Amino acid sequence: MAFLDQSVAFGTKGYAWLPDLRRRHHGRPVPLRFGRQPAVAISGPDAARFFYHRGHLERHTALPSPVVDTLFGRGVHTLDGEAHRARKALFVALLMNENGVDTLATLVGKIFDERADGWRGGGPVTLFDEAARVLSDAAARWTGVPENDLLTSDLVAMVEGFASVGPRHLRARLARMRRERQLSKIIEDVRRQPPTDTAVSRIAHHLENGYLLDSRSAAVELINIIRPTTAVAWFAAFAGHALDRWPGTRARLREGDDAYTLAFVHEVRRFYPFVPFLGGRARRDLAFQSTDVPKGTLVLLDVYGQHHDPRVWPEPYEFRPERFLGRPIGEFELIPQGGGDPRTGHRCPGEQIVIATLGTLVQRLAKLDYYLPPQDTGIDLGRVPARPRSGIKIVVP
Repeated sequence: MAFLDQSVAFGTKGYAWLPDLRRRHHGRPVPLRFGRQPAVAISGPDAARFFYHRGHLERHTALPSPVVDTLFGRGVHTLDGEAHRARKALFVALLMNENGVDTLATLVGKIFDERADGWRGGGPVTLFDEAARVLSDAAARWTGVPENDLLTSDLVAMVEGFASVGPRHLRARLARMRRERQLSKIIEDVRRQPPTDTAVSRIAHHLENGYLLDSRSAAVELINIIRPTTAVAWFAAFAGHALDRWPGTRARLREGDDAYTLAFVHEVRRFYPFVPFLGGRARRDLAFQSTDVPKGTLVLLDVYGQHHDPRVWPEPYEFRPERFLGRPIGEFELIPQGGGDPRTGHRCPGEQIVIATLGTLVQRLAKLDYYLPPQDTGIDLGRVPARPRSGIKIVVP
């Protein structure tokens, strides 16, 4: 594959990079070089099905070390095969428990209400920052981890810096090192106590092949619960952006219509930029849509492009929650947290937490009387992860 390396183009264009590249190839798979390696870019439900087909791809060699050392850590995201399935079982038990999800969503609502009371009659507050604090505090209480503002800022830094270079990336690395050290000590303390039903205790006492995880690995997996919950702050800021741009949605949300709230949440997850693409590496010689994918090739699944493909989503650049009413969602169509079965594959088992906590925040935002002072709410698609530039500042009279 004698192609120019596209890494710089991604750094410049961000979310628009792969959609633009694939558009020039009329939606076909695009052979390229990325990170000095041969790669192929694909998109669409069939591509997602290919990407998540068991035995096609491996993840542990596909994730760049800068992403592992900031966003994911060396835990479940870097495992494949039986090791991944064994570790994934822990997350399925913790994160796909309906009672646990409801408990966390209720905590988010309670903490949001407490903080919102303090906003009344004051100056502007930034929705992104406030949502991050609410979410990290709720996740900390839910898991049994001590909560503090430094925890919130470290979790945000891990997400902010994974796809960057320079100061943002350095802050992300330092934040992860600091949290892993602190949570390792907590894991060791918890192991000296009888097991309880809290997430921190269940992770601390989790056995694989009859052995406890080392304390650092257990800390990484604990972060892999708290960090993604805190990352819902990006969606919360996008939800505030949507309520401002499409105020007609607010009335239906205020009615407490659960079906419409869920549809609104799904449309936020589809419409706004979150994950630009996902990567895996071919385990063996493969082919997709008549394009050879030799063993060892990076396979890039264009998530943002798929969510804005008119062949999958009619009028994709229109924000229309109604598109999700009265229709099932294929497990390879809407993929901001990955595709396939979260119980057995690489789709995030915490997706239901994202949906439940975001739904809780969306309904409260819709019912809260506030206004947006003058600010720049633009979203730079060249910045990964993207968010409204102002973070969405609101004033609650």
